[in-house]
Amino acid sequence: FCFITHSSHQMLSRLLPRNLKTANFRKLALPSAVFNHTPRSQFSAATQKKEPFSVRLQRLEAQALMGGGQNRIDTQHSKGKLTARERIDVLLDPNSFIEYDKFVEHRCVDFGLEKQKIPGDGVVTGEGTINGRPVFIFSQDFTVFGGALSETHAEKICKIMDKAMLVGAPVIGLNDSGGARIQEGVAALAGYAEVFQRNVMASGVIPQLSLIMGPCAGGAVYSPAITDYIFMVKNTSHLFVTGPNVVKTVTHEEVTQEQLGGAKTHTSKSGVAHLALDNEMEALAAMRTFFDFIPLSNKEQPPRRVTADSMHRQDSVLDELVPADPNTPYDMRDVLQRVVDDSNFFEIMPDFAKNILIGFARMEGRTVGVVANQPKELAGCLDIDASVKAARFVRFCDCFNIPVITFVDVPGFLPGTAQEYGGIIRHGAKLLYAYAECTVPKLTVITRKAYGGAYDVMSSKHLRGDVNYAWDTAEIAVMGAKGAVEIIFRNKNVEEETANYEKNFSNPMSAARRGFVDDIIKPSTTRTRLCRDLQMLRNKELYNPEKKHGNIPL
Repeated sequence: FCFITHSSHQMLSRLLPRNLKTANFRKLALPSAVFNHTPRSQFSAATQKKEPFSVRLQRLEAQALMGGGQNRIDTQHSKGKLTARERIDVLLDPNSFIEYDKFVEHRCVDFGLEKQKIPGDGVVTGEGTINGRPVFIFSQDFTVFGGALSETHAEKICKIMDKAMLVGAPVIGLNDSGGARIQEGVAALAGYAEVFQRNVMASGVIPQLSLIMGPCAGGAVYSPAITDYIFMVKNTSHLFVTGPNVVKTVTHEEVTQEQLGGAKTHTSKSGVAHLALDNEMEALAAMRTFFDFIPLSNKEQPPRRVTADSMHRQDSVLDELVPADPNTPYDMRDVLQRVVDDSNFFEIMPDFAKNILIGFARMEGRTVGVVANQPKELAGCLDIDASVKAARFVRFCDCFNIPVITFVDVPGFLPGTAQEYGGIIRHGAKLLYAYAECTVPKLTVITRKAYGGAYDVMSSKHLRGDVNYAWDTAEIAVMGAKGAVEIIFRNKNVEEETANYEKNFSNPMSAARRGFVDDIIKPSTTRTRLCRDLQMLRNKELYNPEKKHGNIPL
């Protein structure tokens, strides 16, 4: 799966079995000065004058390849981390990487930095391919000034981002940096702002993906935050605005780096990151897999994969999957895996807001985005985190021409003071807004409950849903029978009226009579119906009113 160049083979073969165990590198046949990390400025002027250009070029290339030198590379490996170039070797197709600006050096003359110049200046940039599809990439090199961003470091990143926008190809950033290079002062801060501006301009135009492979602190965190997806590595990558020492000084809280900004924190508590992987090899492999689901730009369609999974396949297990008792939970993942191609569902943010599922799958080989309530968690209720999680996902799919399939089993919004004080009205409106403005094909399947305002929000027909189905187990109503009867009849003839309410309203027929669902279908036919609908909607064209931009309730 992962492609490894010859120069990295020995090290990487040892990393695979034992979670990136430290490996000893065979030194390349390069000048000894390179391994001793001798900055270019320390070579005497007389030596450089006598040295032929071809020899000097070879030496500078060797220096660039070795980054901060063998000692620092060994330190990087001892932490279970790959170097910037090794990461690129693993992520990209063999021999596809073309490097830009290998010889760029910083321009700082303060604090003695003029005597410490290393070609590349702490970041490797260029372009290559993943499974034959183009991508631009930057990989920060922690062995050079701790990966700290300088003015020229930022210029290198900006160059590949500009080129990616020009040709319409994704950008992947491999972040491993201590932050801004303090010696450069405001020039480094300006460099960050230049990167941020390009992140914003590229948003919705080309996919932007981030891999956090080490520290990412201070202002540096806002570039990954603007990108579409963030993958982190457990125990070795960290994201935070202020570190543990500052937190202790200001708030007197004792907290470790891992607790404050580790992969587990950001994938289960804050929702900043989307996936946490056990080691760098797994993170890079996951990124390669993920890359195959997304298009190159907003002008492209997602790639298609050949599949032997027939659109006519019907799974009878679905007919019995939803429990007869409406209060009994079931795992919505079972539904998804029985509907999509080859049971392959690439879930995003599996540990955050578990009451809603989001991720990518394929139908007849074509990418679809999937949003689904999860009855196993909070009965599938929508809350603040679930609303924000799903809204961002729907908007990404809308940006990049990916149809959205929504599976609904939602009893409503989660009640309670914590939700109300936290702004469930505003955050819930984000999901409504995302579905309402979405113009890609939208298909909805109501598997069981669709109650109250949550029914409207979850890609209902009223929000320009293209095809809306209900299983014969579905209940579409303002609320459950018991609550409705207590309000309407004020506790009079409760049992009798509850039975009448269930007969008349605890089924999808009322909605079907009004055309709010297009059909009531047998669960086992779901895959076939959705595949046919996606074929029909392939050339859908829908445009929102002309405007500068909407004002989503952020």
